[in-house]
Amino acid sequence: MSIEFYNQNAQLFFASTKEVDTHSLMEHFTPHIPKGGIILDAGCGSGRDAKSFIEQGYKVVAFDASEELASLASQLLQIPVTVSTFADFQSDQSFDGIWACASLLHVGELDLPDTFTHLASQLKPLAPLYCSFKYGTGEVERDGRRFTNGDEQRLAQWIAHAPLNVAKIWITNDLRADRQNEQWLNAILIKSEER
Repeated sequence: MSIEFYNQNAQLFFASTKEVDTHSLMEHFTPHIPKGGIILDAGCGSGRDAKSFIEQGYKVVAFDASEELASLASQLLQIPVTVSTFADFQSDQSFDGIWACASLLHVGELDLPDTFTHLASQLKPLAPLYCSFKYGTGEVERDGRRFTNGDEQRLAQWIAHAPLNVAKIWITNDLRADRQNEQWLNAILIKSEER
């Protein structure tokens, strides 16, 4: 359902999000990434954040479930962007970090535990996963898109069986000027050290 929305509105979404400055979020994430490390941008949307990571000297692999958005992001980044859902994404390499900015919120809440476990399997030990959700509880449908809201308790439930530990949780206002009354749950999760 959400994929259809993004395929049909890709140009508009791309234009409205590609200039949003997310450095205030990245500064919580990048200290955990080794210099020149490889980051997976999971649900990369416009490719805005992947572009920023590349400019900061990181290697980036990116995917998005929307074929249209993946195509636009690929043009922006000048690298191939894979068309994939979270559940289907597979890579031969492990990542130094996973960035899932405002993307996991399109996964149904019943599917999120398996999704977190799957993403964690793509991480190196002690590597970070950043995620963000609209702050709240329940699932809502708006304009042809489904959103799963998150709070501290729900996040703890979603990662209960994944090899992930909460390093940091913080609340922010939406970074888009016209949405500043909306709050977001942000989290840095660290993969457990493998024994």
